[in-house]
Amino acid sequence: MKAAIALLEALKREGVDTIFGFPGGQVIPLYDALYDSDIRHILVRHEQGAAHAADGYARASGKVGVCLATSGPGACNLVTGIANAYLDSVPMVALTGQVRSDLIGTDAFQEADITGITLPIVKHSYLVQKAADIPRVIREAFYIAGTGRPGPVLVDVPVDLTTVDIDYDPAKAAKVDLPGYRPTMKGHPKQIRAAATAIAQAERPLIYAGGGVITSNAAEELQELALYGQIPVTTTLTGKGAFPENHALALGMLGMHGTRVANYAMNHCDLIFAVGVRFDDRVTGRLDAFAPHARVVHVDIDPAEISKNVGVDVPIVGDARWVLTSLLTELKAHKLAPDRHLPWMRQIEEWKKNHPLRVRTDPEGDIMPEYAVRKIWEVSKGEAIVCTEVGQNQMWAAQHYLCRRPRQFISSGGLGTMGFGFPASIGAKAACPDSLVIDIAGDGSFQMTVQELSTAVAHDLPVKVCILNNQFLGMVRQWQELFWNRRYSCTCVECQPDFVKLAEAYGAEGYRITAPDQVEDVLRAAFLSEAPAVIDIRVKREANVYPMVPAGATVDEMLGDDLE
Repeated sequence: MKAAIALLEALKREGVDTIFGFPGGQVIPLYDALYDSDIRHILVRHEQGAAHAADGYARASGKVGVCLATSGPGACNLVTGIANAYLDSVPMVALTGQVRSDLIGTDAFQEADITGITLPIVKHSYLVQKAADIPRVIREAFYIAGTGRPGPVLVDVPVDLTTVDIDYDPAKAAKVDLPGYRPTMKGHPKQIRAAATAIAQAERPLIYAGGGVITSNAAEELQELALYGQIPVTTTLTGKGAFPENHALALGMLGMHGTRVANYAMNHCDLIFAVGVRFDDRVTGRLDAFAPHARVVHVDIDPAEISKNVGVDVPIVGDARWVLTSLLTELKAHKLAPDRHLPWMRQIEEWKKNHPLRVRTDPEGDIMPEYAVRKIWEVSKGEAIVCTEVGQNQMWAAQHYLCRRPRQFISSGGLGTMGFGFPASIGAKAACPDSLVIDIAGDGSFQMTVQELSTAVAHDLPVKVCILNNQFLGMVRQWQELFWNRRYSCTCVECQPDFVKLAEAYGAEGYRITAPDQVEDVLRAAFLSEAPAVIDIRVKREANVYPMVPAGATVDEMLGDDLE
């Protein structure tokens, strides 16, 4: 069997049904094998789009996403997407072609040391040296990518190795023996008992849940913990959907653009139960003043995250689902009274009442961005898979599109990658063809990967792009307004395409909304259509995202009156 065919057979054994890629000279043997394969190949228009689409596919499905590119510039164009997956702990296998084995190191045409380039942004990487190793390497790559703390794995394959015949034994290739890789799944029983005791003794507990809860499929266990302990829950950007945001115990997202109630609760709680989070700077604000009254219990499968940024009183290394299941058993032995946190819950309710996330109206009749997002939420009945770009659009989406289930909100958290949302939505639609998939975009971000409209049309992937078009690079402009005396240096992008005509030029549908009373009807028509669609929503140009925690401030030092 040709090694290229064996590679595809190895992918099929891993459950791969879709690859996002772009051909080139060093992957022609693989593409020739794909010609006769039942693996679906989605031809993107730029390799970055392939990586982001694989990322979106993985987040929406829970499977390992796969992207494919040729050597040199093709492989290098994957780098941003690989880095994005790495920082957000997304399982991905990036397959790259490489020049012939005998040419490696000679600066051959389209040669790039992609394993070296990506070394800091992958969980592991392989430069295949023997054709016979290909099936084993694929098995190991998927195992590493999808277990423990997930992440991207790069497999670089010299072109000459894919054209030779090898003996392919699926049973032999299925065996994984990695002595140096042993993720800890079960948390230490003593630490779990200590966590249960801490929760039982706390008067003002708070659950702080992140993307790790979704990755481990632990949303049900998290909800059971919150309900049993009557503990309010705040989530990170990548943790949206880990706890239903319409629940009475839900506080919404915390951090720089989080809700006031979430940030106030964090600063006044006496116990933080953190699960699947990494205490990043957008959450903590000024570290020396973060949660000054709280003991910290931190559950994470990656021991490197424990006490990395915030000191932890009860560390638990393990899989979130396994730990939460064990913790619930221990906690129920304490026989907690249901009203034990009554003063704390009254305080939470008071903050909710006094500081809601309001949907503002504009006296001049412009469309407020948060109004548009709420209408997107209402028209989609809160059931869509929502991807976002990065910037103001991302924060408005996070604040106002309320998620009720995991894998419903897909956004670039750690890297903050403009251009991520649209190709990610294509990947999500490929993974979940029966779901409505919406990309909430900014006009700046959308133009970074707009060429993927051709991909959506060609492969009949009817995603809906809702552009919150303010003709600014909005988040940078907001900072320039607040901290740089409104010196809008290079953030005004009034010169932009007609997005309706652009969509139509690619064979998609285009819509434009210019007034609040048009929003609902146009969204409804676009969402009911079976074609990819771009909805150009002209929003108030200098609207800002509030609340906002300025850089270097504490989380309760928020700008913006959300009651205005």
